[in-house]
Amino acid sequence: MIVRSMEEIQQMIPGSELVNGADITISGVSTDTRKIEKNNLFVPLVGDNFNGHRFVNTALENGAGALLWARSEGEYPADTAVLLVDNTLEAMQQLAKSYLQQLSVKVVGVTGSNGKTTTKDMIEAILSTTYKVLKTEGNFNNHIGLPLTVFRLEGDTDIAILEMGMSARGEIELLSKIGTPEVAVITNIGESHLLDLGSRDGIAEAKLEIVKGLQQDGVLIYNGDEPLLTSRVPAMNLKTVTVGEGKELDYYPVSIEQNSSETKFVISKDDDLIFTMPVLGKHNVHNALTAIAVGEQFNIPFETIAKGLKNLHLTNMRMEMVKGKDGLSIINDAYNASPTSMKAAIQLVQDLDGFKQKVVVLGDMLELGEDENQFHYEVGASLDPNKIDYVFVYGPLSQYLAQGAKQVFPENRVLYFDDKELLAEKLASVVHPEDLVLIKASRGMKLEEIISNLMK
Repeated sequence: MIVRSMEEIQQMIPGSELVNGADITISGVSTDTRKIEKNNLFVPLVGDNFNGHRFVNTALENGAGALLWARSEGEYPADTAVLLVDNTLEAMQQLAKSYLQQLSVKVVGVTGSNGKTTTKDMIEAILSTTYKVLKTEGNFNNHIGLPLTVFRLEGDTDIAILEMGMSARGEIELLSKIGTPEVAVITNIGESHLLDLGSRDGIAEAKLEIVKGLQQDGVLIYNGDEPLLTSRVPAMNLKTVTVGEGKELDYYPVSIEQNSSETKFVISKDDDLIFTMPVLGKHNVHNALTAIAVGEQFNIPFETIAKGLKNLHLTNMRMEMVKGKDGLSIINDAYNASPTSMKAAIQLVQDLDGFKQKVVVLGDMLELGEDENQFHYEVGASLDPNKIDYVFVYGPLSQYLAQGAKQVFPENRVLYFDDKELLAEKLASVVHPEDLVLIKASRGMKLEEIISNLMK
């Protein structure tokens, strides 16, 4: 983690003023008094409904060694190491940028509408075979979380994998300029954030902000099947690598095989080597292609890359296969959902064989904007009644998903619920040990609670 004297911290934040504690050394940075560790630099953030300056005494009592302090907040605590700044958030972001510049670490920036976290996990699995790597954990992928991730870097870390999320224009540009990646990744352009950005064109423009901080000799790895990217990227005069299905791309799958526990595939770059990974879904092969391309950028041989993928561990609730006590197979993909990821998960279930029944439990997809009802209807209508036995849906928007499904399914095989407990009870009465159940929805629907019921 970052270890610097307050005098050094002052030099790393232009315009700051050190009023006490030049010889105090801080270890790590925190914005949360509940997670303060001894000698942390406490950064009191200010928002519409909160002001961290009110909790500095708690931070100090819990072990903080020094504070940033906004000049507009007036009198600061006496006898404490304090660095005055105009804006504590911007100062923290500048400190992260300065700290990165002092290290020899290389940065891989990852963004996209779907698959960011899965791709990040795959990149880590590959790069960790050869290098000391740190990646973004959890949802620390925004304007606060990314700097906090940077502060966790050790002096001997070789590569940082920084996930870059967003909810509005300008956010990824900010993160990219803090991280200044050598390699930038765009997994795809989907429908997430349509509510904020208005169109997929707007989403594409926002995701492409990742190149704003790309180093001069850096490379952009992106989905070459996406017209919204292929129509824009060539004019940017960047070094690029493309992945996807198209035979004209730099990386594409030659063959894909999957069973209930793993996926095997062969790629265009080496058709003699079979890659195996303990994750399901053909769409995840595209994520793996991206990770493989990153590995090649860091000169890792394909044989070593294959070993890394074979030992992959994904963040929970992302295409996670779990087993009930009686042998029931459950795919937990309840962390997030969009029309693109929902259809990919459904396709996986439809492709898998060897189960007595296959049941999908689908919930609302959030933040889709004015066409959200139509998106849900189209997902429902895309279900194949010859490959899915029952469709359970939950949430106010999912009534439109049910309507779409009833266009192709018998009505008694599509069940809509506005009560999660009733859904869980009915589901438990329908499924058997030899069955497969998919759980998929946006995070806000908390459909993982249904899995807890099934596991009992």
